[in-house]
Amino acid sequence: MITTDFVPGSPCWLDLGAPDVEAAARFYGSVFGWEFRPYEEGTGGYGVLRKDGRTVGAIGALTEEGARSAWMIYFDTRDADATTQAVKRLGGTVRVVPLDADGEGRMAQFTDPQGAQFAVWQPGKTRGLEVVDEPGSLCWIELYTTDAAAAKEFYGELFGWTTQDMALPGGETYSLIAPSGMGRERMHGGLMEMPADQLAPTGGRPYWHPVFAVEDCDATVAGVAENGGTVQMGPEDEEGVGRLALCLDPSGADFVVLTPAEM
Repeated sequence: MITTDFVPGSPCWLDLGAPDVEAAARFYGSVFGWEFRPYEEGTGGYGVLRKDGRTVGAIGALTEEGARSAWMIYFDTRDADATTQAVKRLGGTVRVVPLDADGEGRMAQFTDPQGAQFAVWQPGKTRGLEVVDEPGSLCWIELYTTDAAAAKEFYGELFGWTTQDMALPGGETYSLIAPSGMGRERMHGGLMEMPADQLAPTGGRPYWHPVFAVEDCDATVAGVAENGGTVQMGPEDEEGVGRLALCLDPSGADFVVLTPAEM
């Protein structure tokens, strides 16, 4: 599970790069009940998303020409500069060099050797998300990659993650991820190998996406469609997991909604 007592290598923040920040805020506000609060001028329209007064994420304008709208997952680090050097040593690419976020923290963004984009956050005044693992908030993250073994090696070296493989129907393997030194109860995501021709949102490039917990998967999916989004898969039941659906927002950013089996 994802928690807010962040440890190195655990998911701690996420934000959406959107071509139209206000339109994205309206969509997610309608689907999840999130309130968007933009920061002051000079931040490119960047602002936080809140549910019941607690931060669940953020939205900002796309800044790279030709970039697709997508959610960016940030992982906790105690030293963004050291992590940046490790990314380069392990064959990854630095997309955004470490920079200070007005005292709130220090961030950097990268691409792993297979092509998946991710980021790190060194906490300052802001530790990270204020609510997770509740309806309307982040509860899981997933990496779809073209080389699971290489991804496990890269992130294992970078963050110290441990993985546990589980067999899926059809002979596929899903690898559960936990932070360094943490047990099964702190598993925060999974990774799965897929051929490039099945990675349609990115044109074949590996990618991370978030999973948001919801009380009623079917009702949430209806809200996605009513507000201009699309449903790529589901809703469907996954034994031991819950009822889930893969969705795209109106700009094509992908996310999963899940009503956990125990909810």
